[in-house]
Amino acid sequence: MERLVSSWCNDGALPQSYICPPETRPGKLTIPRGDTIPVINLGEASINRNNTIINVLGATQEFGFFQVVNHGVSEKLLNDTMKVLVEFFEMPMEDKESLYSEDPNKVYRLYTSNINYGTEKYHFWRDVLKHPCHQACIELWPQKPTRYR
Repeated sequence: MERLVSSWCNDGALPQSYICPPETRPGKLTIPRGDTIPVINLGEASINRNNTIINVLGATQEFGFFQVVNHGVSEKLLNDTMKVLVEFFEMPMEDKESLYSEDPNKVYRLYTSNINYGTEKYHFWRDVLKHPCHQACIELWPQKPTRYR
């Protein structure tokens, strides 16, 4: 639990294991530049599913990511989801400790940095909550905050 970024990030000091040497930082990489990132319109998938799949594959291969529009998820739901996730990560450690695990084979777990935390030389600045999202698995979801479920 003490490894979780959310358990120590407000103390002010950044552990050395989170500081990559300058020569390994991404700033030295050559990143292709373009005017826009690919935009995938999922609203068109009902008209031409194959074309949408081809666009997703192409964007993934060329850029590695893309923006999705017309996905059907409301702005309110997106905002509410972000708010409840902030609430979760701001909870006291004792409310999250039952979810914490360093076992990469657990179906649900809370962990930090990477699944290889113990062997990686430098750590990523992140805490991760992983669990199945299907409604049949809702009992595995955190019980707090109560609106998470």
